[in-house]
Amino acid sequence: MIHYTPLSEFDIYEDDPSSYENNKIVSIKGRTMKVQKMNDGNFQILQLISTDPQDYLDTDFIPGTILSMQDFQE
Repeated sequence: MIHYTPLSEFDIYEDDPSSYENNKIVSIKGRTMKVQKMNDGNFQILQLISTDPQDYLDTDFIPGTILSMQDFQE
């Protein structure tokens, strides 16, 4: 696959592959997002993955928001 972009490969891909180990794709309340596991066991939202514009207006799913394990239980 060829990916044409004005960005360098370092802007797209992180330098250290081990930095991806704590990242997961999860679904919470019907919304899919990429989260990163933190040292204290909580998760931080990195990216909301949705085609619905209304999902991006929901303040509960702003990137940087900290989620606890009980947020994963619906």
